Amino acid sequence: VQLQASGGGLVQAEGSLRLSCAASGRTFSDYSMGWFRQAPGKQRDFVGIVGRTGVTTYYADSVKGRFTISRDNAKNTVDLIMNSLKPEDTGVYYCAARLGPLRVAYRRADDFGSWGQGTLVTVSS
Repeated sequence: VQLQASGGGLVQAEGSLRLSCAASGRTFSDYSMGWFRQAPGKQRDFVGIVGRTGVTTYYADSVKGRFTISRDNAKNTVDLIMNSLKPEDTGVYYCAARLGPLRVAYRRADDFGSWGQGTLVTVSS
């Protein structure tokens, strides 16, 4: 599956931003979808994951209550809605796909086989 992330930009602290990831090439609903982010000079960190139907989601503690993942299998898209943004949320955000059902343990980058190109989010203080 090919992934294309978009929607990044510059936003002030406490602001909101919506990222979108468009998938193509395979049956989108066969994949659990994840979001990761990478700050400059740091490793790629787990943000959240949504199961194939969109019902089940898991989030990193650092974003829980502020970020929401939503998918639309009819449109082959998965969104990351980010509210109450903080400067520490700054980074390149990646969407990722893993074939098969969701598992709460899927939080490592190595758990995902397909990646989008990333979109930069900058949160100013």
